[in-house]
Amino acid sequence: MALPDLADTTSRIQAAIGSVIEGKPEVTRLALTVLLAEGHILIEDVPGVGKTMLAKTVARAVDCTVRRIQFTPDLMPSDVTGVSVFNQETREFEFKPGGVFANIVVGDEINRASPKTQSSLLECMEEHQVTVDGTTYPLEAPFMVVATQNPIEMEGTYPLPEAQRDRFMMRLSMGYPSTADEIDMIDTHGANLGLDPLEPVTDAAHVHKLIRLVREVYVADAIKEYAVAITAATRTSPDLRLGASPRATLHLVRAAKAWAGLDGREYVLPDDLQALAVPVLSHRLLPTAEAQIGRRDAADIVAGIVQQVPQPDPYDGR
Repeated sequence: MALPDLADTTSRIQAAIGSVIEGKPEVTRLALTVLLAEGHILIEDVPGVGKTMLAKTVARAVDCTVRRIQFTPDLMPSDVTGVSVFNQETREFEFKPGGVFANIVVGDEINRASPKTQSSLLECMEEHQVTVDGTTYPLEAPFMVVATQNPIEMEGTYPLPEAQRDRFMMRLSMGYPSTADEIDMIDTHGANLGLDPLEPVTDAAHVHKLIRLVREVYVADAIKEYAVAITAATRTSPDLRLGASPRATLHLVRAAKAWAGLDGREYVLPDDLQALAVPVLSHRLLPTAEAQIGRRDAADIVAGIVQQVPQPDPYDGR
């Protein structure tokens, strides 16, 4: 298997998703990048723009196990990870897997669950395993959490702590569709067929092979130094009171390798890091009060940092 196969497969997945999600090719590409980079996605936007539909469509385009967890205030950690139940016949405890045991886990309205339930995802997302009653259960690869939340609904919600936001490789925003795309959406979804017409393009085993292929994409030393320089600049920025973590640097490089693979390239360019810096870094940062008063959000600050950090020769060290 080679990179042309990766580009061909992902192109067909994008086309399948595009048949359901109108006018959002960039968001679709970013979602596939996270899947191939072994990360997780936080989709944050206003209600009704297709956050959950995007998550379900990505899952449907790949023939793999999918579980949806509706996060509510009464959801328990055991509902997510699983629980040991005593079997009267065998006189032994048996593990009953929770909703997280799937290739793609759709966590709908994740900020409606309590912090205790939210924290049950930390081990799953970082180590791809679950520990219950002292026993560790591995999660099958590929594994990706696609979580959604509505940022404008504050009543009855529990904001994600920085430690959990840092585990999401990207934060995506759907945005409103254009007038033409919204009209097409009425025609396409007016019959309320949902995802029924969408056929899987590939399966979990093939995606796992593509992930292994992405791992082999070459990153020159100059590109690594460039990635570190970008994240380090967030830690010294006067507009930020919390900069990017070392995990953010790792996520940025891994995402850039997948981004290059989608183009059929076997090496990462500075342009890849620049294209991904905002969706990978902005949700991890905390702007200062002065920046907020000046109406400068984290995405604006990251974009400014990318422009300021000197760009290396893309072919240096290749």
